[in-house]
Amino acid sequence: MNKKDKAVPRKAFADDEATEGPFPDERLDGEKLQKVLAQAGFGSRRAMEEWIATGRVSVNGEPATLGMRVKEGDLVRADRRTIRVGERVHAARVLLYHKPEGEIVSRDDPEKRVSVFDKLPKLRGQKWIAIGRLDFNTSGLLIFTTSGELANRLMHPRFEVEREYAVRVQGTMTEEQMTQVLKQGVELEDGLVKFEKLEDQGGEGFNHWYRVMLKEGRNRVVRRTFDALGLPVSRLMRVRFGIINLPPRLKRGMTAELGEGEVAQVLDWAGIFLDSDELQKDLPVSGQVDLTQSEKSRRRPASAAKNVRRDVRTGGGKSKTGVKG
Repeated sequence: MNKKDKAVPRKAFADDEATEGPFPDERLDGEKLQKVLAQAGFGSRRAMEEWIATGRVSVNGEPATLGMRVKEGDLVRADRRTIRVGERVHAARVLLYHKPEGEIVSRDDPEKRVSVFDKLPKLRGQKWIAIGRLDFNTSGLLIFTTSGELANRLMHPRFEVEREYAVRVQGTMTEEQMTQVLKQGVELEDGLVKFEKLEDQGGEGFNHWYRVMLKEGRNRVVRRTFDALGLPVSRLMRVRFGIINLPPRLKRGMTAELGEGEVAQVLDWAGIFLDSDELQKDLPVSGQVDLTQSEKSRRRPASAAKNVRRDVRTGGGKSKTGVKG
């Protein structure tokens, strides 16, 4: 068995909800269908509920219904993919990619430009889900995962996950402009935007560098904000997403996969908790990643502590991952 896969115990699943009726202590058999699909990497639970409601999912050859539970051995088909419940559950995988400029974050591009998905390791029975996007001319940290639930947690606006960028603009911000983007905000065509943090990084000549942090991922929001201030962006790089930094040794065009302990830390920080068996298997050895800090990190991701640096295999040899501990 591949170390990335985990065998599911051969027993009926049980949910935390008790049955209604004369036997309140009896547990319902099976696992909720949308949860099984989300854990298998099809998408978020909410997305899976929509798939079920629109007839895109079947169980044992019959159309699935909302609220349905599945047991070990059931055959579930969602679009073109099929899984056998209880046969094998893939562990969540997280991959970091240093995107260069000139690549598109899409699998389908009418202009046939180079796609970031062309550079990723091939998967069997799963697919890489991009956590957020970067513009064609923007470089930096891209995160991919096989967990639809994790992708949803990190991208949904209500979770307000921090994104940090290094920005080079043509010109220099005035004190009034810096105060505006931090306090009053800048009005764009799709609403007001404020930076959570703005640092002057200096520069030479006409170009000037800034470090900005915000908690949203609207399309081209950083570029549009500086454009509205009359400061065109000449270079933009994402250097952090949540508790994951762009590893300094990860060169452009290279990937680095997080180890099991680091994945467990990211899941914990995102509020996705492993059961006790999974947690014991995924815990790192002493001295590598301290998950005892994850609750604090989840509440205040910006103040997460030092980088965790571990060797991982990449296309170009060893690199370092950038999970904050």
